[in-house]
Amino acid sequence: MNLSNLRPPKGQKQKRQRIGQGMGSGRGKYSGRGAKGAKSISGYSKMRGFEGGQMPLHRRLPKRGFTNIFRKEYAIINVGALEHLEGDTFTPESLVASGVVKKLRDGLKILGSGELTRKITVKAHLYSKSALDKISNAGGSAETIAKPKPAGEAEEKQS
Repeated sequence: MNLSNLRPPKGQKQKRQRIGQGMGSGRGKYSGRGAKGAKSISGYSKMRGFEGGQMPLHRRLPKRGFTNIFRKEYAIINVGALEHLEGDTFTPESLVASGVVKKLRDGLKILGSGELTRKITVKAHLYSKSALDKISNAGGSAETIAKPKPAGEAEEKQS
């Protein structure tokens, strides 16, 4: 016995049934699709979620909620995190440069979680009330800076 004598078992390999080859092909006049209807026509593909004419699930379920297109997304940092950082003056640019804040988005907001025991100077766009209290109680100062303008508005004024 060698490789040239190897054959698949009898009945394992069958010739592919070719459809649409007329009456003598074994598939008949309509090629196994039946007469008329959407499925009998070439190029037919069922819509995703089609339920045989029944109202589809995605149309039966109620739609809820909405997306506020005017929402402001702020980069946030707690005073407890500022306590552990080097230096005593913090600006949005210095925090981004140090990697503490990844993206400024619509501005920087300082929140009051954590303890602050040293005197620091912070420049940010927004502060929570507890953050302002903790910074002033530690002898530091908090300066509010103007909110950054979106990139599109700055370009319009230049031209």
